[in-house]
Parts: sequence; C-alpha cells; structure tokens
Amino acid sequence: MYFEKIHSFKYNQMTISDNVSMFFGAKPEIFEKASMLRENMTDAEKILWEKLKDRKLFQYKFRRQHPIDIFIVDFYCHPIRLVIEIDGGYHLNSEQREYDIGRSAELENFELKIIRFTNYEIFANVDSVVGRIKKEVEKREIEFKKLN
Repeated sequence: MYFEKIHSFKYNQMTISDNVSMFFGAKPEIFEKASMLRENMTDAEKILWEKLKDRKLFQYKFRRQHPIDIFIVDFYCHPIRLVIEIDGGYHLNSEQREYDIGRSAELENFELKIIRFTNYEIFANVDSVVGRIKKEVEKREIEFKKLN
C-alpha cells in the first residue's frame, strides 16, 4: 500500500524524489511492517505521539513508525532530519544496546540526528521530554539555516 503511494506522481504534496529521499530506499516489506507497528504502538509511543501529531507543538510534521532504509524509527521529522526513539526495558540488555549503537550509526550515515528517551521518561514527565525535543528541533533549525 505505502509502496504504491511512493511511486505515484504526487503523494501528500511531495514529489517522488521527496518521498524516495525521506524513506532512504526502504523496501516494500519495511513499509508493511511499519504499518503493523503503527497499529500496535506501545503506551509510551502513544503518549508521545499525542504530543507530536498534527503539528500541535512544532511547525514540522512528525511521522510515527517511519521506514528508513532497513529500519523503522519510532518518530521522524524529515525537514530537519530528526529521529526520536523510545526505548523500553529490553534496551537495557547489553546485546540490544550494542545493536542500538550500530543502528544509530547507520542512521547517522544518512545525516540524521537521533535522540532517545526511555519509556520511564515518557511516563514520568512527558513535558520534560517534549522540552528536550523542542531544544533539539531549534538546534536542527539553526543547523539547516546555516547550510542554506
């Protein structure tokens, strides 16, 4: 379904090249998995999504469970290349931490900025998390203005 939309001439007011670049070559099976993940978000993801969706806090659109190459990130804002990841308890496992470090490095190769929060941070004080996201959005805006 999503793959077909990418290959249509216009999708969501973006050209084909915009869509291809915002997904960094993700394959159809990644889009299918992302769709399933959107239907089964964790409680922490749902709480943060309520803050990020519909441009409630920022002028930028955030996307949830967004395909990037072979990965699916929790939240992504394309204009400022910002990825937000929410880590549950299993991310404390040493193997998972190693995987997360490698995954972050791969995503950073696309010049993306990754910020991470734990489920606990979301549950305990989502407003503090939103404040930290806001600071990162402002930093990214400045960085992108310098490039133009």
